[in-house]
Amino acid sequence: MDNNTNHDSVGSLRELLKAHGFRFSKSMGQNFLIDVNIPEKIARQSGIDKSCGVLEVGPGVGALTHELSKVAGFVMALELDKRLIPILKSRFVTCENVSIIQGDILKLEIKKYIEDMMPGLSHHVCANLPYNITTPAITVLIESGLFESITVMVQKEVALRICAKPGSPEYGAFTVFANYYTMPEILFDVSPTCFTPRPKVTSAVVRMSVKKECALSAEDEKTFFKVVRAAFGQRRKTLVNALYAVFGESLSKDEISKIVAGCNLDINVRGEVLGVDEFINLSSYFR
Repeated sequence: MDNNTNHDSVGSLRELLKAHGFRFSKSMGQNFLIDVNIPEKIARQSGIDKSCGVLEVGPGVGALTHELSKVAGFVMALELDKRLIPILKSRFVTCENVSIIQGDILKLEIKKYIEDMMPGLSHHVCANLPYNITTPAITVLIESGLFESITVMVQKEVALRICAKPGSPEYGAFTVFANYYTMPEILFDVSPTCFTPRPKVTSAVVRMSVKKECALSAEDEKTFFKVVRAAFGQRRKTLVNALYAVFGESLSKDEISKIVAGCNLDINVRGEVLGVDEFINLSSYFR
């Protein structure tokens, strides 16, 4: 089966899946793209070129894989569902710059695969992430420290959370995490009509350019994220009270109030209005 054959229209996709006896799994969050324009748009706006090696998580039947193979130096497509592996391998059997791997992004040691398969290439992620693993998958990809950019299609509410501004309802600990390590931007929305089965929510494509250097050392990052988690752990509480709930064993509420005031913050401020730099400054006092 030639990798240039279009299997992504509704009719062709159904025929392909029927031929392999495939049924969609709700537990795996499977929604396959049927609008052929979307994968091309994702690949193009990701900024990937022939100097790039790409990890694609959850390729499905290869709609995005097909487009990535045109623009990237190499594509490693990582699929959890064993039933999809024969479909993907048959589709890309003649495509020398695509490798199909069966595995779980949350469990697989991806560093060795990336280093072995993509020597001399810059490393990037481009994927239509399964909805049920979106946040943990993004966390694993960022924390791996392997990639220069991460372009993913996710539920729009997740995209808004990643790119939220301090003080907005969507802003939270995951926002701070994503913005500490990356510079995220929403590229475009994707309608439910572009998928089968059709999801109940709108999706969005987010590109996260990974920062070359982090502001804190690894040891200091532990304190930083402890402060962030504390600040958002009880959103209705003031920052002082939220921090006291976590650091109360070693610091009095009065001492925490003085730290907050020493950071030029109102002692009645809530953590949800602090930006990344303010959290960095605040955490330095707790070190």
